[in-house]
Amino acid sequence: MATITTDLRDMAAPHLVTSLPGPKAAAWIARDDQVLSPSYTRVYPLVCARGAGCMLEDVDGNVFLDFTAGIAVNATGHAHPEVVAAIVDQASRLIHMSGTDFYYSPEIELAERLARLAPGSFPKRVFFTNSGTEAIEAALKLARYHTGRQRVISFYGAFHGRTYGAMSLGGSKAIHQRGFGAMLPGVHRVHFDCSRQELEEQFATSCPPDEVAAIFIEPIQGEGGYRIPSTGFLPMLREVCDEHGILLVVDEVQSGIGRTGKMFAVEHFGVVPDMICLAKGIASGLPLGALVSRAEVMDWPPGSHASTFGGNPVACRAALTTLDLLDREYMANAIARGRQLLAGLVRLVERQHSLSHARGLGLMVAVDCVDRHGRPDYERREQVIETAFHRGLLLLGCGKAGVRFAPSLCVTEEQTATALAIFDEVCAAI
Repeated sequence: MATITTDLRDMAAPHLVTSLPGPKAAAWIARDDQVLSPSYTRVYPLVCARGAGCMLEDVDGNVFLDFTAGIAVNATGHAHPEVVAAIVDQASRLIHMSGTDFYYSPEIELAERLARLAPGSFPKRVFFTNSGTEAIEAALKLARYHTGRQRVISFYGAFHGRTYGAMSLGGSKAIHQRGFGAMLPGVHRVHFDCSRQELEEQFATSCPPDEVAAIFIEPIQGEGGYRIPSTGFLPMLREVCDEHGILLVVDEVQSGIGRTGKMFAVEHFGVVPDMICLAKGIASGLPLGALVSRAEVMDWPPGSHASTFGGNPVACRAALTTLDLLDREYMANAIARGRQLLAGLVRLVERQHSLSHARGLGLMVAVDCVDRHGRPDYERREQVIETAFHRGLLLLGCGKAGVRFAPSLCVTEEQTATALAIFDEVCAAI
């Protein structure tokens, strides 16, 4: 097994040995179809067996170049040796003891680290969760508790998770809310990258600002299409929040932990939020989320919020090692490879009339598929992603017709060039 993993880590291109799905994968998919929830959104028939770095092998021995990173989760790549060693070491000592009821050092050390890393020179406190949607739920509860206000503002195109409060804040796809009854009351939406005038109109007509607890914002919209706001948008939100005593909550679940070349995407815009919600890449594959807040804001009393598994010691050790690796090499690599990837997509847009609007920061990059009139083409996007899979490149969609490129931050120059070449061939073939 170790030899195979090492070989995978050294690879830069896919290697397919069967048609897709292969016979073993097809058998597993048939079994899955009998017992797993139909709500899961499987994009293509990939049955994973093992991975290393940015390479992933399926149960039939097909090797893929993974530019999804488990939906932007595997920050340091699949099975990074140092992360694995930290997990094994911690699991041999203490796997679980519930950090909301007892104490252990990895949780405290990680909280100290995140408090130092988060923007702002003021004291901070951390609440740990299992996922991004739970971090959003914690922020929503805390904002209402601290301010004594009930209303919140979010944005069209936003995705904050699928639990009830987070789902109520979202505005990217109707399917996320269809059939689940009334959403959480008091949620008001405005357009992403809106003007101050649009916010003021909300305040004047339907959402009194002195009743608003928080504004929830993704610095870069993820599910909504990897949309990057204008430079003045987030500073404007900060200004409005300060004027009306509203908390600014940034959802960095997908954009944080080095993905954009800075630890937090909000840093690109020079804005200091009151709360930051984290998950995905923080533990490089293990389930962990966090709410980092101004200490003065996190004033809820003991018992008002808790989590049995949030801040699990094994996940915290993985997170501490992940942050070490980002500091040492991978954030700088995210900048270099992100520039290479974006420049390559810009060149493809110039040649491929079916592509438009290459954009991104660091390794949070996307390009749109369009029809001959330049309109978003969802069907073409789906065909591109499916065809890329059959050529060994793993991609995902975002927004109306976007293809997202979100590889692990350890991706190499050669792997990036390979992904661009495959994508070029796929778009030309369709």
